[in-house]
Amino acid sequence: MNFELMEEFQIIAKTFMGLEQVLAQELTELGANNIEIGRRMVSFTGNKEMMYRANFQLHTAIRILKPIARFKARSAEDMYNEVRKIDWSKYILPGKTFSVDSVVYSDDFRNSRFVTYKVKDAIVDQFRENTGKRPNISVSNPDIRLNIHIAEDDATLSLDSSGESLHRRGYRQESVEAPLNEVLAAGMILMTGWRGETDFIDPMCGSGTIPIEAALIARNISPGVFRKEFAFEKWPDFDADLFDEIYNDDSQEREFTHHIYGYDVDMKAVNTARLNVKAAGLSKDITIDQQDFKDFTQPKEKSIIVMNPPYGERISTDNLLGTYRMIGERFKNAFKGNEAWVLSYREECFRAIGLKPSIKIPLYNGSLECEFHKYVLFDGNMKDFRHEGGIVKTDEEKKEMAQKHRFKKNREFKQRLDEEDNNEEGDIRSFKFHSFKEPDGRRPRIGRHDDEHHFSRSKEGYKNKFRDHDDDDRSFKKGKRFGDKGGKRFGDGKRFGGKDRRGGKGRRFDDDED
Repeated sequence: MNFELMEEFQIIAKTFMGLEQVLAQELTELGANNIEIGRRMVSFTGNKEMMYRANFQLHTAIRILKPIARFKARSAEDMYNEVRKIDWSKYILPGKTFSVDSVVYSDDFRNSRFVTYKVKDAIVDQFRENTGKRPNISVSNPDIRLNIHIAEDDATLSLDSSGESLHRRGYRQESVEAPLNEVLAAGMILMTGWRGETDFIDPMCGSGTIPIEAALIARNISPGVFRKEFAFEKWPDFDADLFDEIYNDDSQEREFTHHIYGYDVDMKAVNTARLNVKAAGLSKDITIDQQDFKDFTQPKEKSIIVMNPPYGERISTDNLLGTYRMIGERFKNAFKGNEAWVLSYREECFRAIGLKPSIKIPLYNGSLECEFHKYVLFDGNMKDFRHEGGIVKTDEEKKEMAQKHRFKKNREFKQRLDEEDNNEEGDIRSFKFHSFKEPDGRRPRIGRHDDEHHFSRSKEGYKNKFRDHDDDDRSFKKGKRFGDKGGKRFGDGKRFGGKDRRGGKGRRFDDDED
């Protein structure tokens, strides 16, 4: 028995504010132990396999950290001495490079760069004293990434097992202006409870992030399959065979029998979304078309809408409130019997929709304090709808609404966004944790596997076994655009053309032309 593999240790998964509960649910389904929710983070325990899986499989984590030391740091000297006590030869091998990221909330340490330099000095001085040589610092592509978090005088020093933020999946080939973060998009979808049971529509899809994340969730595909690499692959104790096994395991992927539709009025955005969908190998499941939401007609099949309209903050449009009035009008007249979810920033925008939401969930989109509203759409009045057994707000949603006040009290978060992490890196503070439990005490099952519908993997490539096909055209008419615009290059991010994964079956791009 490999006791090193079985040994459990504490792990921290960082996320965006408002997604902590969703991340905890994901970790429960993954089989993590001792799950505790903090602010912008979830703590849990697991072994090396769990740490690898957390990086590879979680949809709502932005970084996975492995704490290696906790200590009191009341001065720069205290911190230097405590870091010197760690045997760094176990983590940084000769000739390897390292970097240090700092997140600081302390009256004693007001400059995160100063903290970074003191940690680097302590590590370098230890190596000089013990070996006569110093390791090199690499900011862009280090072999070992370290993270130090200081909350007042409590310091936590961790190994960063992720490297590049996990929201950078690797399928995004191009982007439009103000693209929605992939982790936020996945969190929004998971909040709705949708797992592929109906058709899915994003009528203002921009570069296609929401439809792609919806397809990954519907098929239960690990988002890490697109990544070039993870930081733990450079660690001295990296178990390549174990990670290959995880990488090539598609047993939890499942069949998706419905369809996902993305629309945008801007043809440039449509082309960008199609390119990204194709790079993700999901063209069978997602159709992207140029259409205008104002001409939206009632879908033939039961559907859910999840959308991120412009807020008038980062993206300006003519007659912003008119756009939201149009959204409400289409919901009322062309989406009866379904539910819709809208993320937006301005209260006046929500008021312009003209519908009463059944739930309001606070979320941050970058630095913007937004809300995610659910609308249950039905014929007739509320009384008749409820009399017929309709449910406007579930018990879980009522509990979620109760979190709104707690969230609003934490406005200091907004003032901290000028920190180096800028809301990408988490806030691991000395909060009072609470355990995460399922409402009914049961641990949910992860999903089902269908032998005829699965993906195969290798680090050399990625291929969807399905081919693009023609679907029923449930299109709207062309018109004025209300979604994202622009065409900023994001980078290829492809996990293709690298080293082979043992036993891989060859994932790569869709071969078919659009």
